Amino acid sequence: MNGFNEIFDRAPEYLFAAPGRTELGGNHTDHQRGKALAAAVSLCCRAQAGENGIPAIRVFSKGFGCCTVSIKELLPVEEELGSSSALIRGIAAGFCRRGVEPKGFDAYVCSDVLSGSGLSSSAAFEMLIASVMNHICSAGLTPVELAKIGREAENEFFGKPCGLMDQLSSAVGGIVSMDFADPDKPEIDKIDIDFTKLGHALCIVHSGADHAGLTEQYAAVTNELSEICAVFGKKQLRDVPEAEFFDNLPLLRRKAGDRAVLRAIHVYDENRRVDAQADALRQGDIKSFLELVRRSGDSSWELLQNVIPQGAYLRQELAVVIALCRNILGETGACRVHGGGFAGTVQAFVPLELVPEFTRIIEKNLGIGSCTVMDIRQEGAGLIKLCR
Repeated sequence: MNGFNEIFDRAPEYLFAAPGRTELGGNHTDHQRGKALAAAVSLCCRAQAGENGIPAIRVFSKGFGCCTVSIKELLPVEEELGSSSALIRGIAAGFCRRGVEPKGFDAYVCSDVLSGSGLSSSAAFEMLIASVMNHICSAGLTPVELAKIGREAENEFFGKPCGLMDQLSSAVGGIVSMDFADPDKPEIDKIDIDFTKLGHALCIVHSGADHAGLTEQYAAVTNELSEICAVFGKKQLRDVPEAEFFDNLPLLRRKAGDRAVLRAIHVYDENRRVDAQADALRQGDIKSFLELVRRSGDSSWELLQNVIPQGAYLRQELAVVIALCRNILGETGACRVHGGGFAGTVQAFVPLELVPEFTRIIEKNLGIGSCTVMDIRQEGAGLIKLCR
């Protein structure tokens, strides 16, 4: 990276990095105060940065251009919805809420966590900007607190109703089991495991469809689950006992609709699977882990219904890619929809001896570079080095 000098006409002071993440279990559970299992990956968002002495944050993102955000104006701006400026403004506001006066800085950002890849490029960007602010302001905020700031920025400024899993995974690093029963104090447990030592590679397969224009599809998941919860006077499904849910099934179908009911059933089941997946990894039981991955994928497709966008029939890229992966893997390995779904990527656990053939067939059908073998990154978001 040497773009900072060219854009800002001076040398950078710091180099920061924030990893993308891969969700291993807990599809759409975090925003219901559920449980999740995720891992930081080797693909990162990086920034050369330095203080600028003015009341503004200036960020140049390679391939996207420059945006400038005043740190004197920290309320949501409707025209910025869905933009990087919204995230930057939201993060500055998050520090201000916590009694930290934001400082102006310049940053040159480049990323190999591609937008729409399902590896949470937005969370990596959020944790990158938050890490720069945390260091420059000597704020000393914890990774959990930085993750919460990122979530607030995405919810309130960017306009996407997400949970905390993506930000927390990027902030903490490694494989992490998470329980969001108390969203202000999530329980996190790092699991030290190497998939290659268990005979498998973690692959991310790009479907060719991105998430642009799908915000309403994601919002529908949280909105419908909110309708379920409202019947019980609750806000998240974590507060609705499963037995009480099933006791009121006819009422829930009338009030919220069948798809909402099915999505809620997925969340209840998925929370149990996360616990079982984490236990399997701690014990090095790859066979049990892979079976749970398959069940999670089936539930996401059939109950959560986040594989095919509503109304799509000619273009169902994600579904086709899942079917292709299943055909290649046969009775070995496992695959599932990855992350938010509807577009983006498929996650596959591939036996090491099958990786070359798996990659060859995927790239023959989807193009060169469509299959990426991932490494787990143990380090979370933060300062990499001083540049002076």
